[in-house]
Amino acid sequence: MSAPLHSASSEAPVSRNDQGPGAAAATLDSPAAWRVAGATFVVGFVVFGSVYSFGTFFQPLSADLNASHAAISALFAAAGLGFYLFGPITGHLGDRFGPRVMTAVGALMIGTGFLVTASVHSVWLAYFTYGIGVGLGAAFAYLPCLAAVGGWFERLRTTALGFAAVGTGCGLLVMPTACAALIDRLGWRSTYVLMGILSAMLLGVSALTVRRSPVKAARDHRPISRVLCSVPFVALYVSWVLATTGLFVAFVYLPTFAHEHGASETAASALLSLIGAMSVPGRLCIGVLSRRIGVIAMFRMSVVLMASSCIIWLVTSAYGWLVVFAALLGLGYGIRIALVPAVLIELFGLGRLGSILGFFFTATGVASVLGPTLAGMIVDRTAGYTWAIIFALAVSVLGSLATVLIRADERYHQETA
Repeated sequence: MSAPLHSASSEAPVSRNDQGPGAAAATLDSPAAWRVAGATFVVGFVVFGSVYSFGTFFQPLSADLNASHAAISALFAAAGLGFYLFGPITGHLGDRFGPRVMTAVGALMIGTGFLVTASVHSVWLAYFTYGIGVGLGAAFAYLPCLAAVGGWFERLRTTALGFAAVGTGCGLLVMPTACAALIDRLGWRSTYVLMGILSAMLLGVSALTVRRSPVKAARDHRPISRVLCSVPFVALYVSWVLATTGLFVAFVYLPTFAHEHGASETAASALLSLIGAMSVPGRLCIGVLSRRIGVIAMFRMSVVLMASSCIIWLVTSAYGWLVVFAALLGLGYGIRIALVPAVLIELFGLGRLGSILGFFFTATGVASVLGPTLAGMIVDRTAGYTWAIIFALAVSVLGSLATVLIRADERYHQETA
């Protein structure tokens, strides 16, 4: 494999904002910078914890709204579309207006989305209240905050980005189990009301804390189309769509599957929390491991681990083995998502990383539509979960195969340098 001109540990060139000589440098890696990272941790906790706890609400939503599996799955798909497909737009708006304004707008949208969804009696109306309110609000809140963190750090940039990313894993750890307990006590409508109030409050406080970066990356005027049409990017994008499609089948259907095979509602929802919990060490350990085996090789291994774990889900419904499945899936998922920026840097350098990430994560929006919706159709047609699990395994394996084409290409850097 050709040695790339850019390494994952290199830093982006920066230019100072007009804050006076040395003003920007004085704030890098400072307590103010860590407050921004902490605010992004909270935003990731709220956004990912809220969106990915949807599986906990699946059964009560289906029963109360008298909707099919496919129709309820489409709610999750609508939120995923709002969150990920609008990433390039909210990223651009964040560059223009700053993360504080964007996070405040996201707080208002998510809070309102939950509150209004709590009062709907039609699944079609919920597509707008939940999909636009919660999904698009998540894109407003999270992506601009995440983009701001890197500019606040120089020596500790990788550590800070890792810390901020852990917030998403912690949200997955806490929120599904907490929501299951609240649904059992209050019902899903009152739980959504409570989630709307708390989400708006936490995101509002984060909006007051996060600030625009004191430095900005030097502009890269190379056409981004060259990146988007390159073989490594296309292979990475296809792999992400396929493997994430399988992941979302588990996020939406694993709690219901476990409950129908004898687990309590709380125990079934705890499987989602376990996926989140195991993603945390995956995000924290990538620094040491990637230096030993390489960023791209480790990324491939994480996708293979996710695919392999689905075999357990296919062959057994015993709760103990479902715990093992969730743990392995969460570990692979955590490593994979934390490695994406490093993989993109190794493939294409740092110059257009923000824009590339915005376009890349539209792949998750595509997967949020394909996974739950197609699996829901399979469950409705077969009156069981076996073929839906086979579907998740098949697309995950195909996602693993696509990683073979992900190689750093020195010619790209030579042509665009």
